[in-house]
Amino acid sequence: MIGMIALAGIMVRNGVLLIDFIKIRMEEGLPVKEAVLESAAVQTIPILLTAGTVVLGVFVILFDPIFQGLAISLIAGSIVSTCLTLFIVPLVYYMI
Repeated sequence: MIGMIALAGIMVRNGVLLIDFIKIRMEEGLPVKEAVLESAAVQTIPILLTAGTVVLGVFVILFDPIFQGLAISLIAGSIVSTCLTLFIVPLVYYMI
C-alpha cells in the first residue's frame, strides 16, 4: 500500500507535466497533434530521470528481507507506470 501511494504521487506529477506542456504549446498556436508529440519528446528525459531516481533509490533496500517486497513493487511499478505515462497519457489526450 505504501508503494502504491508513493508511485501514485510520482506518476500523477509526470502526467500533469505532460498535460501542462501540451496546453502551453497549444496556447502558443501549435495544433493538438504537434503539441502532443512535442510534449512526449521534450518531457521524456525529466520523466525518465524521475523514474531512474526512484529505481536507484529503492535499489538500496532491495536486499533487506523486511522491505524487499516494497522495493520490488516500487521498482516494477515505477518502470511500468513510466512507460504508460509516456505512451498512454499523450494518446488519450490526443483522442479526447
